[in-house]
Amino acid sequence: MAKRALILVEGHARTGLRYVQAARSLGLHPITLSADPARYDYLAAESIETIRVDTDNLDALIHECSRLAGTYEIAGITGFAGDDESIYATVGKLCRHFDLPGPNPASVERCCDKFTQRQLLAEAGVPIPAYRLAANASEVESSAAEIGLPVILKPAVGSGSIGVRLCRTFEEVAEHTTYLFSEKHIWRSSPRILVEEFVQGPHYIAQIMGNEIIAIGAADYGPPPHFVFHSGFQPAPLTDDEHERIADVSLSGLRVLGLGWGPSNIELRWTKLGPVVIEVNPRLLGGTGPQLVQLAYGVDLVTEHIKLVAGYEWDLRKKHSHIVAVRVLVPDRDGILDWIEGDSRAAAVPGVVEVKLCVEPNMPIVRKGDYRDRMGHVIAVSPERARTEAILQRAVDLISWSISPVRTW
Repeated sequence: MAKRALILVEGHARTGLRYVQAARSLGLHPITLSADPARYDYLAAESIETIRVDTDNLDALIHECSRLAGTYEIAGITGFAGDDESIYATVGKLCRHFDLPGPNPASVERCCDKFTQRQLLAEAGVPIPAYRLAANASEVESSAAEIGLPVILKPAVGSGSIGVRLCRTFEEVAEHTTYLFSEKHIWRSSPRILVEEFVQGPHYIAQIMGNEIIAIGAADYGPPPHFVFHSGFQPAPLTDDEHERIADVSLSGLRVLGLGWGPSNIELRWTKLGPVVIEVNPRLLGGTGPQLVQLAYGVDLVTEHIKLVAGYEWDLRKKHSHIVAVRVLVPDRDGILDWIEGDSRAAAVPGVVEVKLCVEPNMPIVRKGDYRDRMGHVIAVSPERARTEAILQRAVDLISWSISPVRTW
């Protein structure tokens, strides 16, 4: 009997290994297709079967999967976005071609274009920030004037907060517009800028599987003008009414966009008028998001996603209820990392479940104002919110580092 294989299109620095491990635990053989396998350290470390292929070329992917089908029984196909969410639409097209379970590629493509997403949500009456689409500097300036400062400028297509900035003055609008239209920003599609109203209020993220809200967490970000994730709680401290309203708005957005297969996550802010949808993402939440859900409720979203992809019956029932918190370690300056220490002491604090560093001494630190700024994280869990907060703070206080300025002579 042929071995059942799970095809993973590209990899992921933080969740890729978890997918590989979960696939193996389900008796599946993981195979990664990647344009640059060297980007993912775990592939070699775990001896993952890996094939180099242009993952932007659907025909090349179909050819490779067809070739693999001669050796393996392909149980399912899924993938990871990195900084290019179009990979999810590609995965959907591959699944359609091979008659395997997968997302609707047309729905994913509509969702990944932030302007199209907002048009559809607005037409259906889902609350979103005021927005305009701009193709040049003049249109950006006039859009900012129409909406009213401050505004957020962001690429119409992208993820990970790359290129997203809060602009409080027209000088800042002009400066960031120049940056986005310059060669410094890498565009995955035609250069278009979304100009948005700056909606203020507590930030929440709903994690969804199919049409079921699995968890709603709270998120905090570092100081403006950028939106670098700094800390989070699972579950968010919500009243029953607030939870219900966020769930209703989230599921409405999902229906409008034609999603509802597999994982998705929806970012919202709670305003004076209630929940406002900031963004709908047709994928599993990145970073530590799935891990926090597993710690809080005992639901392993990675494993359950693979079950769905492979045609198994999933189990989304909550096993327990804990309070989980994460703090991301973010540098406050650019330079060279002299040293970073205290992670082993932090990991020994009772209630700390993970301390992970992704930097090493002598590494250059260049802040980009997005998810790439993270130097590591600490996760704590307990039955009570105040206790979890205290555990997390105690652990974070044990970690310190030194960054020296880069010499220019």
